[in-house]
Amino acid sequence: MITTGESHPWAAHELSFGEAAYWAQHDAGDDVFYAEASAAGRVASRPVVVVAVNGGSDEAAAAALPLAHGRAGALLVVCGDPQRINAVLGAGV
Repeated sequence: MITTGESHPWAAHELSFGEAAYWAQHDAGDDVFYAEASAAGRVASRPVVVVAVNGGSDEAAAAALPLAHGRAGALLVVCGDPQRINAVLGAGV
C-alpha cells in the first residue's frame, strides 16, 4: 500500500525500529508492506498494489499513481476522492 498523505499506522510503527528493519521486511516480499509516496520509487513489484490518495500534494499523487501502476502485477486499487484522482491524472477513471 502506498499513501500520498499521512503514513499508514503500521508503517509508522515499523519505522520506529529503524529504516534497515523496515526495508528488510519489504525486501523479504512475504507480507503486506506500507510505504509513503515519497518512497514509492524504492518499492518492488507486487501482485496487488493499493494507493491511498489520502492527502498530500497533487504532485505526490501524480507521481505515485503511474509508479504504482507499473509495480502492480495483477491489480491496482486506487482509493480516494474520484474527482481529485481524475484531476491529478487528467483523465476519467
